Amino acid sequence: MTDSLQPNDPNRHPSPRDEDGRDHTGSEQMSEDQFRRQMVRAANLLSKGNGHDAVPLLEQCYELHPEDVNVLTNLGGAYILAERHRHAVPLLERATELAPNNPAVWSNLAAAHLGKLVTATRARQDRALAAYNRVIDLEPDYPNVHYNMGLIYVDRRDWDAAYHAFSRAIESDPADRDAHAMRNRVEEIRNRPPDAANN
Repeated sequence: MTDSLQPNDPNRHPSPRDEDGRDHTGSEQMSEDQFRRQMVRAANLLSKGNGHDAVPLLEQCYELHPEDVNVLTNLGGAYILAERHRHAVPLLERATELAPNNPAVWSNLAAAHLGKLVTATRARQDRALAAYNRVIDLEPDYPNVHYNMGLIYVDRRDWDAAYHAFSRAIESDPADRDAHAMRNRVEEIRNRPPDAANN
């Protein structure tokens, strides 16, 4: 799931001006208008979890503004939702270079690196954990980060790290029932005899 679904501020891309300071209101301005409309449409689709339909809109926006952090983040998020994680990684890596202190960018990069947990290699998990740790450095209570890290640790059977991650998730959001359930499950495993915990 993406964390940054807001369209760009329309004022970030002013209309082109000539040397006299006059606006050019021809096709370039129309492209900017279309850009803003498509960013809004794409943001609405992403907010509904529809990455598939958002991708072509955002790809067109990317052609117009390939260095815009919101475009990179939202297109990366759309690729993640459409399960095209490998396409998302380079876009989100570029976004982290342009906005290194934006936790949403790092959170999306973590999701892109991880892909589907059931098929994620150890190396992909390591890259996801590194990105999640960067999110925590920037914003310790950023939504879902501790929970997602806990799931990685469960997959690794690192029960102590998983317990700690789910505990941090609960500290961040005491009403998170999934985090409570996962921590209880992990605690049961930690309390089993050593041979049972390895099964």
